[in-house]
Amino acid sequence: MLRFMPVGDSMTIGSAGEHTWRYRMWEHLRDTHGGPFALVGPRETLYDKAADAPTSYAYADPDFPRAHLAGWGEGWLHMAPLIAEAVRAQRADVLLVSLGLIDLGFYTNAEQTAENVRRFVAEARTANPRVRIAVLPVIPNVRAAEDAPFAAQVTLFNELLAKAAADLDEPRSPLLLASPPPSYDIHLDTYDGTHPNASGEHKIAAAFADALHQAWGVGEPYQG
Repeated sequence: MLRFMPVGDSMTIGSAGEHTWRYRMWEHLRDTHGGPFALVGPRETLYDKAADAPTSYAYADPDFPRAHLAGWGEGWLHMAPLIAEAVRAQRADVLLVSLGLIDLGFYTNAEQTAENVRRFVAEARTANPRVRIAVLPVIPNVRAAEDAPFAAQVTLFNELLAKAAADLDEPRSPLLLASPPPSYDIHLDTYDGTHPNASGEHKIAAAFADALHQAWGVGEPYQG
């Protein structure tokens, strides 16, 4: 059985009332994978904006494996120290990682963030030397649209992320860089310029699903 762990920031944990792209990915794998699988992780909740805490179970459809390793305001910096224990405890086979925006926005520059990517990968492999990792670059967001220096940092980080993926890819533990959703539009696919709405959730799930299918033969092309 393949055990997938979604790892991410606010776009991955989602907030109360949402489906999340995790749900869309689960639907896709359920319909196309053709074998047993699970979503795993040490956390299950959504972020509750009223409480300002990750305490909500109010999913739009709660009837799916809600496990994940995602946090509102968390980035590569925060997940690198956690990933080895999470992979070990959850016996994760495949990591679906969407991180970077928070790091660049609040904590580290592009070069420092890329170093945390390398640390994350090394830590994950200490727990499972055969773990497969699919990583999504930082996708369009309102700050990059309005802040040119920040946009330059996003571009640089995505370039460094691609280099890290090429450097760290290895046969027993492949590292796959997913392509950003080609039609992703912050005005149509988010509710605030950053966080995905329903169409954005589908496009993020599709980015991972298509990458897994093309590179590793997992499932089929995304049809959601």
